[in-house]
Amino acid sequence: MRLRQSGASWIVHAPAKLNLFLEVLGKRADGFHELETLMVSVNLFDTLVLRQESSTQISLRCHYAGCVSRKVAADSASASDEVPDGQDNLAVKAAELLKKKTGVDKGIHIELFKRIPAEAGLAGGSSDAAAVLLALNRIWQLGLSRDELQRYASEIGSDVAFFLSESPAALCQGRGEIIRPLKKAPRLHFVIVKPDSGLSTVAVFRQCRPEAKPRGASKLAEYLQRGDLTNAGQHLFNSLQAPAESLNPDVSRLIKEFGRQPFVGHMMSGSGTSCFGVCRHRDEARMAAARLKALRLGRVFVGETSS
Repeated sequence: MRLRQSGASWIVHAPAKLNLFLEVLGKRADGFHELETLMVSVNLFDTLVLRQESSTQISLRCHYAGCVSRKVAADSASASDEVPDGQDNLAVKAAELLKKKTGVDKGIHIELFKRIPAEAGLAGGSSDAAAVLLALNRIWQLGLSRDELQRYASEIGSDVAFFLSESPAALCQGRGEIIRPLKKAPRLHFVIVKPDSGLSTVAVFRQCRPEAKPRGASKLAEYLQRGDLTNAGQHLFNSLQAPAESLNPDVSRLIKEFGRQPFVGHMMSGSGTSCFGVCRHRDEARMAAARLKALRLGRVFVGETSS
């Protein structure tokens, strides 16, 4: 996550994430699900521009940059790219939570330029929230530690704390708030496709039935840290993929088409609907992206792990 000042404004680039491994272990007493996941941040970014206000209000305006427009999203069957720009937006919730926790009585205006599609399993909203926590800690001169910011982040959403870790790759447990950064991981290249349709995270989790003997992500983490992409590709896993395929035929079609490409490995990210393929290098990713784009399966992105 990159933060810089430009005049009176602060600019932060909020990356998307991919789940290279996701196992749902069961339902918790607090209503969340116990997870084990291995996540990486990728260089598909939303951009947030923050400016202090003379009032004490938190305000946000959303723009669709490199994403579908609000009108197109509203006219589509799923409206899956529509992003709330009021109190329901996680970026606004993050600012309000920080005010409440620290007692700061200041305002901020946020211009949010969306590139990460919604209902995609890419955690764009969570990343935006983390970006606001990071930026306001600097703007309001709060002096909060990384651990304190991650603790606040875990109150906003399951994926938010990951984006405040010191590594672009991490094993995450609990509901996502227990983070163990990978000490070493290779730069990975991806092709990501987001179909026009979306999926409700709640609906996908409702369809998921945890296994009696769940898998673990340790082998995948080991191969990644060795730089062994061939074996790492064999250990990609997402227990939400089958439920998502049962709910949305676009996911099934993507998985089928990805299986015809020479990827190291491929699967759906998070609760969908985006799917990704891992490539050996950037040129391979660009060639695979061109083939998939020709099939008109959805929006196609070429990316790599962000630093």
